[in-house]
Amino acid sequence: MPADELKSLQKALRRIIRAQDVHSRRIDRTVGLTLPQLVVLQCVRDLGEVTSRAISKEASLSPPTVVGILDKLELKGMIERYRSESDRRIVHTILTERGILALDHAPSPIGVLFDDAFLTFPAERRSEIVSSFETVAELCETSVAELHDQSRIAENDDDIAAVAIQPVNRLRSDRH
Repeated sequence: MPADELKSLQKALRRIIRAQDVHSRRIDRTVGLTLPQLVVLQCVRDLGEVTSRAISKEASLSPPTVVGILDKLELKGMIERYRSESDRRIVHTILTERGILALDHAPSPIGVLFDDAFLTFPAERRSEIVSSFETVAELCETSVAELHDQSRIAENDDDIAAVAIQPVNRLRSDRH
């Protein structure tokens, strides 16, 4: 029954994604922040005076995504950025009073009910769940990396996989 298990896993992932999307919209309506903006603000708070590279690593977001989020947070007056005096190439980020206030009033990124329910599990079970999610995340990342590698082959080769992927690449290039 591996096909049934894969189908159940895909369905569960879609449910999680949908729930996160609904919660993200709720956070945006409540405090005027998207979920990624909230996560980046929390990283700045937790890491202190921090670079975008460190935020990217902590938040599991790409560096360009983090820079875009920081741009928006700066416009909202929630963070300030400044160049290092010792190395002008390095840009540090800190929270402003407005950013601290937003975090004080922001709901949990996953949801308070989720947090409370998850914490009712024994520590060992919580650890198993986290480990399982990390494994699924790694599998998803591997799948994305494989697709990226196959699309590179499609640009340089005429094998069967390349033929199947080329329309996606063509559509992507048509948008630019």
